[in-house]
Parts: sequence; structure tokens; C-alpha cells
Amino acid sequence: MAERLTDLVRAELALPVDPRARAMAAALAAEYPGSARAVLFYGSCLRETQLDGLMLDFYLIVSDYSDAYDRRWMAAANRLIPPNVFPFQHDGLIAKYAVLSEGDFDRLNGAETRNVSVWARFAQPSRLAWAVDDTAADRAIAAVARAAPTLLAAAGAIDGEEPLDWWRRAFALTYSAELRAERKSRAQSVVDADPERYRRFSNAAIAAIPMGARSGGWLRRRAEGKALSVVRLAKASLTYAGGIDYLAWKINRHAGTKIEIKPWQRRWPLVAALTLVPRLMRSGAIR
Repeated sequence: MAERLTDLVRAELALPVDPRARAMAAALAAEYPGSARAVLFYGSCLRETQLDGLMLDFYLIVSDYSDAYDRRWMAAANRLIPPNVFPFQHDGLIAKYAVLSEGDFDRLNGAETRNVSVWARFAQPSRLAWAVDDTAADRAIAAVARAAPTLLAAAGAIDGEEPLDWWRRAFALTYSAELRAERKSRAQSVVDADPERYRRFSNAAIAAIPMGARSGGWLRRRAEGKALSVVRLAKASLTYAGGIDYLAWKINRHAGTKIEIKPWQRRWPLVAALTLVPRLMRSGAIR
């Protein structure tokens, strides 16, 4: 059954995407000659037919951080607090992309990490928009195939629970373990947007859960996950050009707020990020 899950993931990753998204992935990979291994396209834009005005989401998988960056501190930041996140523009479209090494991408999709940010995303649909060769594609597929069993195992089985409800509950738990601007209904809508996909994946994903896999620990996951989210946002204010403006845009888009970034916040983005996030948490704009 584990092989069948890999087959399902391989087929899903190979599904066609908007040609402009595929071209953008290739252009993104070209920015990292010699280190780019694969580019995965994910997120809500997968379901959109009109991409103009939207921000596309990619993961760039590289061979090694030292090969990917000219500046040592950028490689160190990616290694210590993965991923680094950057903006990208191509042919009139805008995107953000996260950078992970092949090793970190595999690890962060598995149960060896309590942090949910990678395996919660890749338990959802994604596309392999570019790969340097078949070996890189196979490694990306194998890593993504780890995500769904990790998600379901972490949520734990409940006797008599329907598979779709298991998926919904699992995603709701992951949303509670990050600082998210999306509303509470977002976790359920992930499944309800394509219930047939989750039905198709259910048996294979459940069968691929390793024997003795542990569930629970969500109080610790929430505490660690939200603290890590703050650290990542603070880091993004330094590594992401216009990062503080992106943070405000994302929160305004999802939570309906009207945050305006002041000049001093652009001059001191790290301080702004560290002061902005706690205030937003208290206000309930993000959870």
C-alpha cells in the first residue's frame, strides 16, 4: 500500500498546471543554476484559472544551501530556521517561494519533526512544476508521499470516524499549531474543495502510517509552532524584500483588516515584525 500511495502522489504531481505557472517555475529554477533540483507549485492558486493579481506559491528544492547562496549568512539562516522565503516575478505574475534542501524537504515531510508547516501543506494537492532530472523528481515524490501519513498519524485515529472527517480534523489541528491569518473554516474547506481526492488517498495514506506512530502532543506542537512562526516572520523581514509589507498584505487579505505599514517599520523591519505579530495575536486577527 505504501507503493500505491507513492503512485498516487506521482500521478497527482504530474497533473498539468497553467503553462504560465510552469514557465515561472522554470524561470525560478534558472535563478539557482547548479543547485536547483525541483520546484513544486502548491496552494489555492492550483484551483484558479485566472492567475493575474494573485500570489502564486512555490517550494524550490535545492541540493545544498551553500551551493544555493552566494552569501554565507543566507545559507546559515536557511539551515538553522528553514525555509527562507523570497518574492519572485515573471511574465506579469507574482509569487513567493520557499527554499529547502532535498534533505530538509524529506525530513520536514516526516514524523521526525513536530512542526507541521511542511507536511500539512504537502498532504494537500501540489504539482511538480519543474525538475532537473528523473532522480530529483523521484526524491521530491518520495518526500511528498511522506506528508499525508504523517498528518493522519499526528491527528490519531478515532473509532468510527469517517476518513474525510479524519482529514478535516487533522487539518484543523495543524491550523491551530501555526500563526494563521485564515479564518477557522479554512481547514475544513481544504477537504471540501476536492473531497474525491481525499477519498482516493485515504486507504493508501492510512495504510502507509508506520507501525507505532505516535499521535497527539498538540499542546506542545502549538506552543512550539507559534513561537517558530514568530521567528520565521522576523527572519522574513530581513530575507524577504518588502517582507513587512507582505506580512501586512497577507493578514489584510485573509482577516479583513486594514493594517498600514509606517515608514519606521520599513526602516526597522525586524523590530516591526516582532511588535506586529503579538499585537495581531491579541486582536484575534491571526490564531
